[in-house]
Formats: sequence, C-alpha cells, structure tokens
Amino acid sequence: MKHIYLIITLLMSTMSFAQDISEEKIPYYEVPEYSKEFTAGTMAARMVDALGFRFYWSSEGLAEKDLAYKPSEDVRSTAETIDHILDLSFVIVNSTLNKPNGDVDKSEMTHADKRKQALVNLKTAADILRASDDISQFKIIFGENEILFWNQINGPIADAIWHCGQLASFRRITGNPINPNVNHFRGTVKQ
Repeated sequence: MKHIYLIITLLMSTMSFAQDISEEKIPYYEVPEYSKEFTAGTMAARMVDALGFRFYWSSEGLAEKDLAYKPSEDVRSTAETIDHILDLSFVIVNSTLNKPNGDVDKSEMTHADKRKQALVNLKTAADILRASDDISQFKIIFGENEILFWNQINGPIADAIWHCGQLASFRRITGNPINPNVNHFRGTVKQ
C-alpha cells in the first residue's frame, strides 16, 4: 500500500512540475537590465542576451506558412533555420557548461519546443557568462578539440544573429512581419 501512495505522490508532483514548466515564462521578451560593471563576462552575456531578444521576436508568432517558407531550393526554410539556431544555441550553452557538443535529437520537438529550448539555452549561457570572472574557461568542445571562447563570438553567436535577420526577412515576405512595437536598439517592447 505504501508503494501505491508513493507512486501516486510521485505522479502528482511530476504533473505539477510539468505544468509549472509549461507555464514558465519564456526568456527574452525584453533584454534584461544591463550589468553595472563592464567585464568580459558581462559583455559576452549582453551579446547573448541581444541574440536571445532578436531570436524571440524573429521566431514569435510564426504560422505554418511562415515555417514552410523557403526563398529557393538551395536555401533553408524558416523551420530549418530555426533548427540551425537551436543547434547553435546548444554550442553556446554547452561551452558555458563545459560540455562537449554532440547531436541533439529534435525529432519529437515541436516548433514551440525548439524555440523555447533555444531561448532557455541562451538565457542559461548568458547568466553563466554574466557571473564569470574568466570567460576563457568556456571552450567549444567537439570531440577532442577544444576551441577558444573567441570563436564563440565570431562563430555561433554572430551566426545565430545573422540567421535571426533571415527569419525577420522571411516573415516579412510571407506577410507576417515582426511586431512593430519591438525596439531592437533599446531591447524593449512599446506597450
């Protein structure tokens, strides 16, 4: 009988936890307040925060026609571009977690899941960077290769920002432009 109560309790807490996660606010509706100090960590974190903000708004409210849009056969669709940004977000966060990179199974993820995971990855990375006194410890790890943090800036971070611009252009073409109240310079949304 104790086992039944234990199982019921575990199921109830798991369901409660799952509901908390699904109702959790997705980061980067706005760029977080800037740090009071200029350090390598706060500067790198701000770059990731800016990426998160741009990705939030370039991927927000996309319809199926937007996700399917592809300007030509040799270009990624919007959905494929989001997959690529998700992959880049894993490279960024794995660096700050000192984890090697590997393939991530996205086959069961919906567009909303991918979007949220990318934003959570970016927020996690930015928070770690912001608190760090030495960002040189955060290497990009592919197998036995450890690549210096410098490549994070001109590699995954810059690449993902570039692709957010593509998403913004693609959605304009499909008639679903970014919310005009978004102020990319300030990192805010006019109410």
